[in-house]
Amino acid sequence: MLCYEGLKEALCAHADEGYRAFHKRLLKCEAVAVVGVRMPVLRRMAKSLDAEWHTLLSFPDDVYEVALLKRLVASRLTWEQFCPVADGLVETLNNWAVCDAFVPGCVRGARAAFVPFLQRYLADGREFVARFVYTTLLHFYIDREYLSFVFACLGALPADAPYYTVMGAAWLLAEVLVKFYDEGSAFLRRAALPAPLYRAAIRKACESYRIGALQKAALLALKREKTAPRG
Repeated sequence: MLCYEGLKEALCAHADEGYRAFHKRLLKCEAVAVVGVRMPVLRRMAKSLDAEWHTLLSFPDDVYEVALLKRLVASRLTWEQFCPVADGLVETLNNWAVCDAFVPGCVRGARAAFVPFLQRYLADGREFVARFVYTTLLHFYIDREYLSFVFACLGALPADAPYYTVMGAAWLLAEVLVKFYDEGSAFLRRAALPAPLYRAAIRKACESYRIGALQKAALLALKREKTAPRG
């Protein structure tokens, strides 16, 4: 039977001290302990825990790898299993790495039903709860049917939004520009977005080989226009 201490012991058996120190620096989250287990090992462990997902989700998030295992396993739950536990998993996110690995596949087949969840999470305002909204939109909602909703969520980004929320929104907006350039660039022109979002989204879009040279030049000109000091 799965228990919290036993899971931590299993994680420690795969610990890599060099990787632990490296990843701890990347996380920039002092509140979370890091064992130092690499992602391929964690993915294998997650698959072995599928049958005990309910017990796993009862464990605390004070160890990075445990928090990550919880979201990796939850990402494979059915819609009926996921809905009752979604809030607890999202509202306790506290670092970018766990957030970005949390991709609940059941949302793909239930996008309309998940919209109220996303609206509620966006209104929450906490850094990684809001980032989850933008990464979920990135994975499941970038198509013509949901573009207006994506733009509404991007337009709701506060001027003082924290760094990892802004970067999540920028990642989303850059992918919109790649897939729907005309609509994305029109949104950039008409929307009043925080300057950091303009800069980061356009930089990310211009790094893509899927956007042509003329489009990149237009985006860079727009960035200068939108982020130039007023006065």
